[in-house]
Amino acid sequence: MTEHNATEKNTFGFWIYLMTDLLMFATLFATFVALRNNIASGPTGKELFNLNFVLIETLILLTSSFTCGLTILSAHQKNKTQTIVWLYVTILLGLAFLALELSEFINLYQEGHSCKQSAFLSSYFTLVGTHGLHIVSGLFWAIILVIKLVRTGLVESVKRKLILFSLFWHFLDIVWIFIFTIVYLIGAVQ
Repeated sequence: MTEHNATEKNTFGFWIYLMTDLLMFATLFATFVALRNNIASGPTGKELFNLNFVLIETLILLTSSFTCGLTILSAHQKNKTQTIVWLYVTILLGLAFLALELSEFINLYQEGHSCKQSAFLSSYFTLVGTHGLHIVSGLFWAIILVIKLVRTGLVESVKRKLILFSLFWHFLDIVWIFIFTIVYLIGAVQ
């Protein structure tokens, strides 16, 4: 098998992975929508969620998507230093988002709200937590890419991996937009 065929096969496999992730998130969203009013005697989303806080999370993650795009542009311009800098900025923004998400979970837990309290909270923690785990995976991937860039430079294999990472990161941002809308915005008005 030629290198070109192997690359196409890997890229196709990655798209299959993204589609399975899409199906998983679609299932988690459907579960959340079905269970969002099953609060038992617990609080509703309106009582729990701070939209200003979530808006800051959203802006940070969307900015990381922009810096991820700048990473790819820098790679296409064959500017290794700029590629690494933008990838670092993407990582830092991803870490900031993750820290805010974790602090939200910790605050909810300290207030006595856990996945055991109601079907609503169980589906909330599962959906948002799964997204957070994907962010963690993306951050590890980005760190590995920085190491590869430092060691080998902008060789074709690293550029391909950067593009696949970018697809993954943008996918997570799209999922977050749906979380922001369906979980937080709609939840704040119900």
